Amino acid sequence: MTVLGVCLVALVLTTGVRGHHGSYDQLAQYVDAHQKEFIETLRDWVAVESDSSDLEKRAELHRMMEMTAEKLRSLGGTVEMVDIGNQELPGGGSVALPKVVTARFGSDPAKHTVCVYGHVDVQPAKKEDGWATEPYNLTDINGNLYGRGASDNKAPVLAWIHTVEAYKVMNVDLPVNVKFILEGMEETGSNGLDAMVFAQRDTFFSDVDYIIISDCGWLSRRPALTYGTRGNCYFFAEVEGPKQDLHSGVYGGTVIEPMTDLIGILDTLINPSGKILIPGIREAVAPLSDEEWKLYQDIEFNITAYKEKIGVDQLMYTNKVDLLAHRWRYPTVSIHGIEGAFSASGTKTVIPAKVIAKFSIRQVPDMDPAQVKKQVTDYLHSVFAKRRSPNKLKVTMVIGAKPWLADTKHSLYDAGREAIKTVFNVEPDLIREGGTIPVARTFQDVTGKSIIMLPIGGFDDGLHSQNEKMSRYNYIEGTKLFIAYLHEVAHVKKT
Repeated sequence: MTVLGVCLVALVLTTGVRGHHGSYDQLAQYVDAHQKEFIETLRDWVAVESDSSDLEKRAELHRMMEMTAEKLRSLGGTVEMVDIGNQELPGGGSVALPKVVTARFGSDPAKHTVCVYGHVDVQPAKKEDGWATEPYNLTDINGNLYGRGASDNKAPVLAWIHTVEAYKVMNVDLPVNVKFILEGMEETGSNGLDAMVFAQRDTFFSDVDYIIISDCGWLSRRPALTYGTRGNCYFFAEVEGPKQDLHSGVYGGTVIEPMTDLIGILDTLINPSGKILIPGIREAVAPLSDEEWKLYQDIEFNITAYKEKIGVDQLMYTNKVDLLAHRWRYPTVSIHGIEGAFSASGTKTVIPAKVIAKFSIRQVPDMDPAQVKKQVTDYLHSVFAKRRSPNKLKVTMVIGAKPWLADTKHSLYDAGREAIKTVFNVEPDLIREGGTIPVARTFQDVTGKSIIMLPIGGFDDGLHSQNEKMSRYNYIEGTKLFIAYLHEVAHVKKT
């Protein structure tokens, strides 16, 4: 062998067969040099009050989708804004749904094609709800970027867009073709998206190999890869009695009050130790395997810090495995509120004529939302009948999202491990998510594509809560993670 041959072999052995570290370093330097611009773009996006639950802000939501499309166009992407129809309103009539933004960068048939999913709508937020800062004015405090939607999901979406930008500006060839599908209704159930995915299964998705979702967070300070989410069945339980609200002093004691009935049936959903009392729910849950138990045992999770973060002295369970299992892979009942009840400050001696409880049951394998709907409806009507009340009960399921579970042995997760080691120099935790990302199961069922969840959100970002934030560190290093991941996924062998 010649001296040159020996040198080449040595080069391969020391840099790895993928040999991407030179371009990664170049792209990471670009990200570091443009931190300020990236944060200012996030500031502009957070300033848009894209609350998908508030019809009065629908114009802002449409504007957010236009801004997203324009950002992708500015990088040379082939961009479409897909009309997904109208949202039917409870009282009749309809309003236009925000268009779904799709984009393509590259169409080389010799390369893999990845599709990045994200959303740019947000949960409601008001300063008076307990925010320390104005929720729609991105505020940097000690390296944390506070604002509604900062972590869920505007910063991760922008991190993916900035990833493409880095390649484009530095004139580095994208190692894979990249597509985007970005919606504006995720926070209210992704209205219209399922039908759009199904309609474009053989067009937009036909050449997609893998789907990447970055709409979740780490469990601790250790980076993580997410392989499962819970689904969600959201219910309204409405009890209606007299034709109008009544004075409790004049009528109390003579009428059977709707609120009393409602509280009575809600109390039969779950016992104080967290056991769901609806027949058939717990029986449908897939058993916890020894392998899964061991996986939970090895995850970095500090129970004391967890209690401190949420401000409680006691949790349902005292050991890590039980806590993680009940957070991720067992169903839970949560009661969210009662519409029609007096909730303002001060006093009001009223008997509400109609009250509507809002509660949800998180879904896990092997539960079926259609079956859960029947179980809950039948059970509540049975309990209500025993009260012998003249009031009327109506139970409605308004969301029925299935759980999602991936195979952590898939090479997509191997690529994720390597990318995290490149950027953070640690092995990631493999975690599940207690929340719901309905589109993950839709992608799985409709397209048949392999999916990975690659989060960059912090464990303390406060999603859906007051003072939501994304740390500057996670935003910038997360962008580098996405750059590294594209390098790794380019070498995944198709199965």
